[in-house]
Amino acid sequence: MDFGSSALAVGATLWSIALTVELALRITMIGIVPGNRRPTTAMAWLLAIFFIPFVGLILYWLFANTKLSRRRIERQKRVNESILEATQHMIGDDVVPDAPEWVLSAVSLNKSLGALPLQEGNAVEFITGYADSFDQMRQEIDRARHYVHVQFYIMGDDPTYVGPILDSLERAVSRGVKVRVLFDHLGTIRVKGYFGLTRRLTQAGIQWRRMLPLAPFQRQWRRPDLRNHRKIVVVDGQVAFTGSQNLIEPGYKRASAHRSGRTWVELMVKVRGPLVSGLDVVFATDWSQESDDDLMQDLAEVERSINESQNAGEAIGQLVPSGPGFESENNLRLFNTLIYSATERLSITSPYFVPDDSLLYAITTAAQRGVAVELFVCERGDQFLVHHAQQSYYEALLKAGVRIYRYRAPQVLHSKCFVVDDELAVMGSSNMDMRSFSLNLEITLMLLGREVVAELMRVHDSYRAESRELTLEQWKSRKPLSRWIDNVARLSATLQ
Repeated sequence: MDFGSSALAVGATLWSIALTVELALRITMIGIVPGNRRPTTAMAWLLAIFFIPFVGLILYWLFANTKLSRRRIERQKRVNESILEATQHMIGDDVVPDAPEWVLSAVSLNKSLGALPLQEGNAVEFITGYADSFDQMRQEIDRARHYVHVQFYIMGDDPTYVGPILDSLERAVSRGVKVRVLFDHLGTIRVKGYFGLTRRLTQAGIQWRRMLPLAPFQRQWRRPDLRNHRKIVVVDGQVAFTGSQNLIEPGYKRASAHRSGRTWVELMVKVRGPLVSGLDVVFATDWSQESDDDLMQDLAEVERSINESQNAGEAIGQLVPSGPGFESENNLRLFNTLIYSATERLSITSPYFVPDDSLLYAITTAAQRGVAVELFVCERGDQFLVHHAQQSYYEALLKAGVRIYRYRAPQVLHSKCFVVDDELAVMGSSNMDMRSFSLNLEITLMLLGREVVAELMRVHDSYRAESRELTLEQWKSRKPLSRWIDNVARLSATLQ
């Protein structure tokens, strides 16, 4: 046999081995990938593995696990058990005796999933002005006497918006106030000026930690897109802020946004009363996950303050933390329960609307049974794939009778909220997408009562005034290429 024949024979053998290995991997993954996943998610992963086997396997290894480490999950369980024990008597039925049965059912669901009770005696104020929320945070920080807790997905220093807040934090430290700051590692490190920000925090004597850091050499490695998306500020356990806004200027320090005049439209809520202690518990839990000085030891005092907090107003509410540290997708379960309970209207705002099948069916079913459903989204999103994946759902929504309002470009409608009938309002950090349901740590606030619903509906009225309604005829007339991009993006969105 000559050299050429030998080379051909070796090549054919190697090719056969490669094909055999590839086939074996595909068959093996068919039995592995679907485990504890939605069928659509499993199918998307299998398609990736079948079309690009080795690249698909690497991506699956990096991104397929949607849970936090065992240590983090066990610590979260201990926190839940501790809070349940401290608040066992606060079931909540006696707080709203005249509420519809479906409201009480949602309260019970939240208590079992998130371990925080329904609490009365709160004052809540919705804040829609970007600079206004920062001004109010700064004023409260300047009044702090004991501690300030700050937690955001994204932080970025600038002289006009965030700089004055950091000035207030520095002044607080100088007068003996304990200041703790949490920010998401990947959410913040990509912002221009990151190292200057951390240097400023350190020099000011502010205690700061990165949430869910990616530090493989320090044995801190997990799926890289598991992120802490919560936004919380608590001052002295007396006043707190939460909602959709990050601690960054309204153009997110993006040159492209500044050139186009694009700013983010946000919704925050200022809270006084017992709910403040619940937000403190969530912060304390996240702080204890990232630091050696375990704030869990202080939880007993925080829990006592839940019962001792003085009434500040008439609002009744319940906090629902969610994320991969919990066994269930707390926010998704709550949203579905409330949407199926609606009898008159649903008004929903979500900047990133990429629902799973259960949420899509809940919303379209509500519209088909006569509920007036409206959805506020961005006319042009800031994230290409997410925006096009979102658009792939518009036709099904419009056919079901959902009215879609697109907030005028170039602004980014970043609020996350919805109302159900005249009974209940929901707002917080959670989008209506699979990332917020499965991969992000989120915080959701459910508020009861006609007054608070009317106030949030006034916010939605302002969104409607700045939006264009999309019709089914308009949507069907879009170009085939746009439809193709939407569908491809929808497929990628299921890779959770």
